[in-house]
Amino acid sequence: MPGLSLASRLDGAVGGKTAGAFERAFGMTTVGDLLMHYPRRYAKRGELTPIASLPLGEPVTIVAEVVSAGERRMQNRKGSILEVVISDGDGRMTLTFFNQTWRLKDLQPGRRGMFSGKVGEYRGATQLTHPDYELFEDVESARMTAESYAQLPIPIYPATASLPSPLIHKTISLVLDGLGDVEDPLPDDLRRRHGLLDARTALERIHRPEVEEQVGPAVATLRMHEAFVLQAALLQQRQAVRALSARQRSAAPGGLLERFDAALPFERTPDQVVVGDRIAADLAGEWPMNRLVQGEVGSGKTLVALRAMLQVAESGGQSALIAPTEVLAAQHVRSIARMLGPTLAPELMPTLLTGQLPAAERRRAALRVASGQALIVVGTHALLSSSTTFADLGLVVVDEQHRFGVDQREALRAKGTAPHTLVLTATPIPRTVAMTVFGDLDVSTIRTMPAGRAGIQTFVAPVAEKPAWFARVWDRVAEEVAQGRQAFVVCAAIDAETGAEDDTGEEVLDDAGESSRTRWGVVQVADVLSRHPAFADIRVQILHGKMPAEEKDAVMQAFARGDIDVLVATTVVEVGVDVPNASTMVILEADRFGVSQLHQLRGRVGRGGVPGLCLLVTEARPGSPARARVQAVAATLDGFELAEVDLELRGEGDVLGAAQSGARSSLRLLRVVADADLITQARAAAEVVLAEDPALAAHRGLAAAIERRVSAEERAALAKG
Repeated sequence: MPGLSLASRLDGAVGGKTAGAFERAFGMTTVGDLLMHYPRRYAKRGELTPIASLPLGEPVTIVAEVVSAGERRMQNRKGSILEVVISDGDGRMTLTFFNQTWRLKDLQPGRRGMFSGKVGEYRGATQLTHPDYELFEDVESARMTAESYAQLPIPIYPATASLPSPLIHKTISLVLDGLGDVEDPLPDDLRRRHGLLDARTALERIHRPEVEEQVGPAVATLRMHEAFVLQAALLQQRQAVRALSARQRSAAPGGLLERFDAALPFERTPDQVVVGDRIAADLAGEWPMNRLVQGEVGSGKTLVALRAMLQVAESGGQSALIAPTEVLAAQHVRSIARMLGPTLAPELMPTLLTGQLPAAERRRAALRVASGQALIVVGTHALLSSSTTFADLGLVVVDEQHRFGVDQREALRAKGTAPHTLVLTATPIPRTVAMTVFGDLDVSTIRTMPAGRAGIQTFVAPVAEKPAWFARVWDRVAEEVAQGRQAFVVCAAIDAETGAEDDTGEEVLDDAGESSRTRWGVVQVADVLSRHPAFADIRVQILHGKMPAEEKDAVMQAFARGDIDVLVATTVVEVGVDVPNASTMVILEADRFGVSQLHQLRGRVGRGGVPGLCLLVTEARPGSPARARVQAVAATLDGFELAEVDLELRGEGDVLGAAQSGARSSLRLLRVVADADLITQARAAAEVVLAEDPALAAHRGLAAAIERRVSAEERAALAKG
């Protein structure tokens, strides 16, 4: 099997049956996929130890001879136990294997070998359960081989029941034996500058180190591979976008944008002006804009996006804003119409298009979109439908990008000819995450908040330690309502008793050691409040994602009008819901939500001149990760600071999220927080390479690595951020 390359098919290297098992377990199809399955740690085999003095619980390697082997049925469950007695001449012990009859043909009395495992005890006798072993033909060399074998680090791989770590290692060793030359993705000068290994040696040493000291340099080399290949792919994607020609959408003197600005009843914040000017220049440029705007809840991202839509509309172009929920889409249409006012709104005809609109209304909306009459279109996933067509789609606005998968964003862009793209997020993104996941987008940040906001106070209500606080929470809500204000109560589920969860696609965290059962759903809270004496005259209503669209919209409008005092809801209220009179946010079982999600929810109150109050109700134990999240949110209102805390508490795997970028799947060793400096260095080096060699003609190893690691699907991910 000589001359395997990283691009070789796995079934050609290890056989169809084994390759099929790896594809089912890990999605691997090539040799490169397999060799990127790195060990998660290394164990020591232990010294060669006499059986008579084996230490319990320690990893050991012994040389011994098989004395007997037999199988018996298990008494309390189906299956069999294979018991093999071995001896080193002084002592005896048992090897135990469950449901592995086939080993009898190897482990026959008289065979000598080397056995490695952790020492256990059963009924007073020492045993090894499912040990690794290697049987020897040459008895004379057995001891010498065993001594050198005992010094080798044992790679421990992420494994499954069908693919245990020893089998993974054996398969990887087989492939490494047949692997030919590996083209290096790193330029020679970068490798020399950082003292890194060549690619072939790095792979060999991470999977088959002869001594522990070989592992570190191998990991450092492969970590740089990941950073450099990813940054080069992102920069290539940026080049590809800039190679497209977009229709230039310039604002005209006296046009829609100028008229809108003149009618604004307030001054834009300095950040809104800076970001707005940047977007205006992008829209007038020769290639499609690809910009991410991040800013706190209520910082004015919608205003910035609306001004971009007006600039595009001046040339007859349409803008499509895709929102994650029906409630938010409807809210956007109303707020956009209100901001445009009675003169501009009829000219731009903001149109709502969602899947749950009545059929006749949906047809009328689709016709306005297809004819180009609607210059601003707001919708949910219905915008992606093949029946939705645009006359001239000039701008795609993605609101709350973390709620959408890559394919969905691409499907919307494909409805225009190289449309401009504006991605909005109220979940602040740490610099290193932005560089890793959104590295091909231009990132703008709105930090300053509009004047006139009363601010929010946040308190933790630890009801496990202070049970009386639970009653005080409801009294506090009733006091706010008595002053003419409104309140949200947010739950992690719709019905805790049936386990019904919402369909918002948001996580509900379940930390080890914490209660795994949600105690409070919308149904349970509404029931408690209906019987609470202080709530006798308080108007309480529920809202969740599984209600019909018309009902959800009617509830939100009633709440916005002040016809509802307390809204008991799931996270369907997390983004975009704007009720200035809402002063209080109670989040039950707050420890079940992520840091950024708690921050988003909190942002629903304190939006007008009324001071905001957020009560984070939790039963999480002091010192637990769940409690740490809740306390972090109470400690600061700075979303950017919380984003960094979120990374530290949860790790970037959770923060990036599965839908963020296919490129995440190619990160095995790189850690976005810990490796910030490395990512920055890789970015700078990749910029130099691509500036000198945009087609990577002289960097074949890098081109091949991008092709291998960043599939077509992942390229789409990178393109859309």
